Amino acid sequence: MRRQYVNRVRRFNSDKLFDVVNVLIMLVLLVVFTWPLWFVLIASISDPILVMSGEVLLIPKKLTLAGYKQMLEYKELWTGYANTIFITVVGTVLNLIMSVCFAYPLSDKNFKPRRILLMVFMFTMYFSGGLIPHYLVVKQLGLLDTRWAMIIPSLISVYNSLVIRSYFMNSIPGELEEASLLDGANSAQYLWRVVLPLSKPVLAVVGLYYAVSHWNDYYNALIYLYKAELYPLQTVLRNLLISAQALVNDTSGITDAAAIEEAFNRAMTMKYSVIVVAAVPMLCIYPFVQKFFIKGVMVGAVKG
Repeated sequence: MRRQYVNRVRRFNSDKLFDVVNVLIMLVLLVVFTWPLWFVLIASISDPILVMSGEVLLIPKKLTLAGYKQMLEYKELWTGYANTIFITVVGTVLNLIMSVCFAYPLSDKNFKPRRILLMVFMFTMYFSGGLIPHYLVVKQLGLLDTRWAMIIPSLISVYNSLVIRSYFMNSIPGELEEASLLDGANSAQYLWRVVLPLSKPVLAVVGLYYAVSHWNDYYNALIYLYKAELYPLQTVLRNLLISAQALVNDTSGITDAAAIEEAFNRAMTMKYSVIVVAAVPMLCIYPFVQKFFIKGVMVGAVKG
């Protein structure tokens, strides 16, 4: 009895020690991941001179909203927001539709060409035709200088589609399809009324992946878009930062020290404000998807 009691105490102490160490590690990771976001936020509303001197670490000092005021007065910013919202919403919806249409037949074990098609699609994950053929295809389709150039070329991701396919195969019981067919449902009705309602976790996660990709995309805009009124938010912010930095670097025509300092302060303040404006929308969406995130990724991560 005494030996059992001693073993139980030791097990309790080891479990308690593990819990303490685990909590400490999680707290350290919490600080590591959240402090940069907090610093960017407080730096965007603090005096840029104090930020550059390293005096702003945990709390904002000499509050100022000059950076946000300058951005609000920048008309191209609102046009970029509208373009990005359109590209993100429409693009994500079309991405999910195409990914489901890709994943559903390939998850059907009775679909004989699925292995050959799967190999062909997976080949495209590792080998690409390159930028020039991609550009020529977009040009021949008449998509240049249109918002659709930001959506249609990236209409489907093979990796995300494979995640959805794995979820269909591993999480949707085959008996449901048999029961649906016995009740008179066809494949389309089974997909719409049974499979998709049960696939909310993986669809939410993959939808978040697509949305973040569209929201942060600026490279394709540099290649396919020429009109400034079609630029997405990230491209507008990039050009804004380049202009502000150029204003700081090019002081050859400015002899007044106060004017140089003002240009520097404007560029530094705007830099952090730009990061906040670009990141906040996605940070606001994530909490609504978080409850699906772990389940969707873990269940759909095994490719069968």
